[in-house]
Amino acid sequence: MQKTLYLFASGRLQRKDNTVYIEAEEGRKYFPVESIRDIYVFGEVDLNKKLIEFFEEKEIVVHFFGYYGNYVGTFYPREHYNSGYMILKQVEHYLDFQRRLDLARRFVQGAVDNMTQVLRYYLNRGKELQDNLYAISSLEARIPSASSVEELMALEGNIRRHYYYDSFNVILADTPFTLKGRSRQPPADPLNALISFGNTLVYTKILTEIYKTHLDPRIGYLHATNFRRFTLNLDLAEIFKPIYADRILFTVVGKKMLGVEDFDRQGGLFLLKERARRLYVQEFENKLQTTFYHRRLKRNVSYQTLIRLELYKLEKHLMGEEPYEPFVSRW
Repeated sequence: MQKTLYLFASGRLQRKDNTVYIEAEEGRKYFPVESIRDIYVFGEVDLNKKLIEFFEEKEIVVHFFGYYGNYVGTFYPREHYNSGYMILKQVEHYLDFQRRLDLARRFVQGAVDNMTQVLRYYLNRGKELQDNLYAISSLEARIPSASSVEELMALEGNIRRHYYYDSFNVILADTPFTLKGRSRQPPADPLNALISFGNTLVYTKILTEIYKTHLDPRIGYLHATNFRRFTLNLDLAEIFKPIYADRILFTVVGKKMLGVEDFDRQGGLFLLKERARRLYVQEFENKLQTTFYHRRLKRNVSYQTLIRLELYKLEKHLMGEEPYEPFVSRW
């Protein structure tokens, strides 16, 4: 089984035959290339052009992060699976106003359904979230009648305000953390730093999985296809952020696995220290490897596999075989 390689140590990443190794102060550590799905580089790692060519040959996506875990960019190898037919279908659905709007609605509805599942879980455990759920439900009722993608984006933004600003503080009331409004660049408090870090892991993980399909990541529907490098992964991430990033946040904060000492404050922004990033990544990987019973497939699948299955469903929608229905978690 292929796994994600996370590099936190600084050093030099090199190739030896059919393996890659990191040479750091602690010595060398080798990794068989056939066992690597993708690589996340957090440390100060040097590499050369020959290694990049090797990654391209072996179809390995590499994601780069800054010193404090901020996303820098991705080495996305030359596509080996793209098909002209699928690209045409993606473009057709983007250029056709109604078909694009239909897909955008489905992404927003899937996101809202999964956010609602999170809140209901905590409502059933005694958290006072009735008003939050009612406010989200009122906005959700307007999704089918939204007349443009821009209106959908505005609706989704308003729903997320109720979800993040109001609900997170209720769920995490017994912790020393408070969400002071959503702020991305820069994160204005520890919870915002955790939300941004988790969301970035979801974005990049979906990007890796898109690479293994016939889909082109540059053509999104909810998020406009423009001069940004990738947008389709942002669309799918709306569905998966509540399932992966938010649940992990509630675990590491609610179980007091992280404390205020795990964040650096620099003026008005908060940044995760290395220990916090390592711990979050470990929980993220644990989540991806966890299996659950998939009612439609009638078998157990992992949360890692779930992303690929969602992309296959999208492909079928684009080819006109079956309407896309977003995955909704039952916790």
